[in-house]
Amino acid sequence: MTRFAIAFIPMILVAVIDIRHWFRAAYWIYGVALLLVIAVDLRGFVGMGAQRWIDLGFIQLQPSEIMTIGLVLALARYFHCVPTENIGRVSRLIPPVFLILIPAALVLKQPDLGTALLLLASGAILCFLGGVRIRMFVLAAVGAGVAAPIAWRMLRDYQKTRLYTFLDPEQDPLGAGYHITQSKIALGSGGLFGKGFLLGTQTHLSFLPEKQTDFIFTIIAEEFGLVGGLILLALFVMVIGYGFAIAMRSRSLFGRLLGLGIAANFFLYAFINTAMVMGLIPVVGVPLPLISYGGTAMITMMLGFGLLMNVGVHRDVRIGRRGESELG
Repeated sequence: MTRFAIAFIPMILVAVIDIRHWFRAAYWIYGVALLLVIAVDLRGFVGMGAQRWIDLGFIQLQPSEIMTIGLVLALARYFHCVPTENIGRVSRLIPPVFLILIPAALVLKQPDLGTALLLLASGAILCFLGGVRIRMFVLAAVGAGVAAPIAWRMLRDYQKTRLYTFLDPEQDPLGAGYHITQSKIALGSGGLFGKGFLLGTQTHLSFLPEKQTDFIFTIIAEEFGLVGGLILLALFVMVIGYGFAIAMRSRSLFGRLLGLGIAANFFLYAFINTAMVMGLIPVVGVPLPLISYGGTAMITMMLGFGLLMNVGVHRDVRIGRRGESELG
């Protein structure tokens, strides 16, 4: 709640700044985020076996979270400036591909498979919304399939173990499969209405690891049951729906893409986290937005909401290809 309160004022400031300033600053913000991601490799703080943070003293900054916003801004500006008839040209697709792949590769090296996949997914969504043809995604899927054996050899041992565990969590219930097994027990033991606030046994007897971050949804499901979990998911759906509605009212392509990108990011965070703890996808390190403990994730999400509100506030502003106003 303290971090929420601290981030609330910057969120409002982001919302009221002229959207054309964010348009002009989009590449600069992306560049700063990329430099911070690179700095993690040079002077990053190691925690839980991964080098993902920069210790600033008052906060441990996770640049990969900031990159999720920087990537949306950069791609929104890029597709706004490219004429619609030129989107299909291969030469026009090279810059966004590099904008996506470079940070995703750096984040994967940390290693942070969850955020790397989130960057790839959000980048693909922005490319689709920007007008990239379906056949290009088909070609990319074929290329990914061909490169899959190489990518498999590049994965860390623990990442391969997570995939094996996803396929058969009972193979090692006290080792690699412990997290997801305890998560399922907590989800099921909550029943319809839950055990009550602070009465979850799996949580408070410390059977469930990382209960304050990646597996926090299981606490809600155990203590408030299926009803509590569905209410939270319904709130997420409402936020995503309002985000899409706000984005579609914008008269500028940059505003629409920016709003849709922020809403898509929020969806990906919520979907990946909840699907992970239910055992529907392999376990990856993605927080539950606005719920999981984590300063950078909270601040980044609030700034994203600030940009989404900015799109709504400046929905009637038309932006030229160089950031100037357009009449009409």
